[in-house]
Amino acid sequence: MGAYILRRLLLMIPTLFGIMAISFTVIQFAPGGPVEQVIARISGQAGDATDRISGGGGDSVGQNFDASGEMSSRYRGAQGLDPEFIKQLEIQFGFDKPPLERFFGMLWDYARFDFGESFFRDISVLDLILEKMPVSISLGLWLTLISYAISIPLGIRKAVKDGSTFDVWTSGVIIVAYAIPSFLFAILLLVLFAGGSFWDFFPLRGLTSDNWDQLSLWGKIVDYFWHLTLPLTAMVLSAFATTTLLTKNSFLEEIRKQYVITARAKGLSERQVLYRHVFRNAMLIIIAGFPGAFISAFFTGSLLIENIFSLDGLGLLGFRSVLDRDYPVVFANLYIFSLIGLFVALISDLTYTWIDPRIDFERREV
Repeated sequence: MGAYILRRLLLMIPTLFGIMAISFTVIQFAPGGPVEQVIARISGQAGDATDRISGGGGDSVGQNFDASGEMSSRYRGAQGLDPEFIKQLEIQFGFDKPPLERFFGMLWDYARFDFGESFFRDISVLDLILEKMPVSISLGLWLTLISYAISIPLGIRKAVKDGSTFDVWTSGVIIVAYAIPSFLFAILLLVLFAGGSFWDFFPLRGLTSDNWDQLSLWGKIVDYFWHLTLPLTAMVLSAFATTTLLTKNSFLEEIRKQYVITARAKGLSERQVLYRHVFRNAMLIIIAGFPGAFISAFFTGSLLIENIFSLDGLGLLGFRSVLDRDYPVVFANLYIFSLIGLFVALISDLTYTWIDPRIDFERREV
């Protein structure tokens, strides 16, 4: 097993390199980079640039603006700006260096977990990610736990009642729930229960109330879940469908095996057969997939929900960073998420071997 783990760890290096190389190459051809963003703001097309340039860049904007200056067509909207000012912007954002030098410099920094500072926020990228992470962890963790709490009992029940009226109508409900986009259901919840047009039971935004610091411990717990109710309801609607059907199919496969027939022949009750013999084998794929399910919910499932409910998490941070062309934040998010995803894939494989020692990945050809 040690050789397999080492092999998987070594394979992470070229995988990460490929992900970052492709993303970096695509970014080079994307229009509207950070220099263009600043130029647009100076020109009055996107607000005031002086508030968005970190490290006192706003002062240099005022000092270097020269209406009589000429600028090449390299940057759209740069006509009328002092070329020296544009050059300073390139130095500030690191675009005075060749692409290959920037790329390998970025990889060297990321290998040491040095992600630099945001282009347009006066804060380090790592601090910015850590600041937004609690919101995404809350959504991802509770979404995974609730969906598993619904999916596993429902999947077992459907397997036991396979072909019955209960199985048919629950399958219909699951398919309909899975087909409804979570963001549309989130908007419906806001309209119905958050003061839209009907009732005003739940808050519109955030994970805590304004008087959070003044609440007791029990009051903070209630307030926290009060804010989580609508976002989690919208996300859970379609989250449990896949796990439910996977649980059902896994139990059905085990129920039809010879050892179950033997257990029944020995006089064991259906409950004993189901939970003493079938459960462990059927739950192998479900339990082993838990880390991957959590990461999936943590990183990919909350972007639109965070926007709709004004939850300042990693999904919203990544989305805004792409729009603002805040490349240090974009690439740091990509690097961290890819690295965690690769480790979670390894952990999932190791979980399989821990639950079922018969599985041995070392004997398989990689």
